[in-house]
Amino acid sequence: MPDWVPWIIGAAALVVGEVFTLGFILGPIALAALLAALVAAVGGGLLLQLVVFIVGSVASLGFVRPLATRHLRTPAHTRTGTAALVGARATVLERVDADHGLVKIGGETWTARPFDDDHVIEVGSRVDVLKIEGATALVSE
Repeated sequence: MPDWVPWIIGAAALVVGEVFTLGFILGPIALAALLAALVAAVGGGLLLQLVVFIVGSVASLGFVRPLATRHLRTPAHTRTGTAALVGARATVLERVDADHGLVKIGGETWTARPFDDDHVIEVGSRVDVLKIEGATALVSE
């Protein structure tokens, strides 16, 4: 059996382990095993293979893993436009009923309707914006 085959088998086993653990520790080590397999394929001795594996493991864990974990922890994209208003608090400026109403959301005045059509919300109430339909905010207490 060629010297590179055990490295490939080991890399495959590490990748399978990574899929089941999702800790992004075994994946970078699998990359190092692939580098060692490459060294074995070009005729490097066992000592050189082990050195490449160890250095590759340390380097990939020290460089690739922090990049991947930082990428996984980035916040969701900032919502803009009307999507940014959903979940905001608003103040009722004019009584909100099924036909009309006005609310103030973040300094802007919006037409509003209650999310439940049979609900009436009086002036001065604090409401949550549940949805935006066109230029109308659907709100609820």
